[in-house]
Amino acid sequence: MVSRFSGAFVRAVLVMGVVVTPSVLMSGVSVDARQMAALVALFAGLLTFVEYNTDAPSLIEFRDAPPFNRVRLGMLFATVFCLSVVESGRENATSLSELVQAVGHLVGRSMDFPYSPVRLAKLMLAETATPAQVMAVRDAAGIAYLTSLVSLSVFVILLKAGSWPLRDRVFNVWVNLPTFDPTAGDLVERLERDGRINIALGFLIPFIIPFVVSLSSSGINPDSMTSSQTLIWTMTAWAFLPASLFMRGIALGRIAEMVRDIRRAQGARDSVATSRASRVF
Repeated sequence: MVSRFSGAFVRAVLVMGVVVTPSVLMSGVSVDARQMAALVALFAGLLTFVEYNTDAPSLIEFRDAPPFNRVRLGMLFATVFCLSVVESGRENATSLSELVQAVGHLVGRSMDFPYSPVRLAKLMLAETATPAQVMAVRDAAGIAYLTSLVSLSVFVILLKAGSWPLRDRVFNVWVNLPTFDPTAGDLVERLERDGRINIALGFLIPFIIPFVVSLSSSGINPDSMTSSQTLIWTMTAWAFLPASLFMRGIALGRIAEMVRDIRRAQGARDSVATSRASRVF
């Protein structure tokens, strides 16, 4: 009980730290913005603490299957931190901010080709956007996309190396997938189907969102889009959501493979037991 409480508390503090990172790193944040960030951080931390401190969560998936959520939280923090460093460097440039900005500029420029996610992210801006505003969105999109790709690669490496799910733990579907009903239909088929759907959505969302925005309106106001807080959280969500769906789809496919292997092993044991029983009689 003490271990669960302390673990939930530490996770809540980490989540709160991610939410307030832009307000801490940037100097020109208003008092109202800091108070709003603190309120959102408190709510996110409370939700995390409740979910991890209960016997059975209701929203957070893969609670007892590390390091799935740790990789996701690390991806979220890395994206928010890098974008916050870049935005803070616009007023007080440092060597770190210049380095991150240079990497984002290089990645954004290399991925700025027709029909790419970065190009579509630029098209969300209205035609009145200045070249500096377009470049800011492109560089932020490059940083966010690079962070999500690196985090996704880390998770795939851990999965292929056999580190997920941990072999010394029993994977509880009820605890780790609270929104998934394992009794409705064949478990393996539903896991594989949901996994494919999540992977497809993760691939399409970076293309669909900018395309829908550009079609439904004349574009987002560049002044509001390129404001520091809006740019950080918009680009973070734009990159984090597809990567999370990719990870969830891969994880569901891995769980389906585990269930299939368990069923195959159980069937083999039943066949051996039946064969031995027939020999006795």
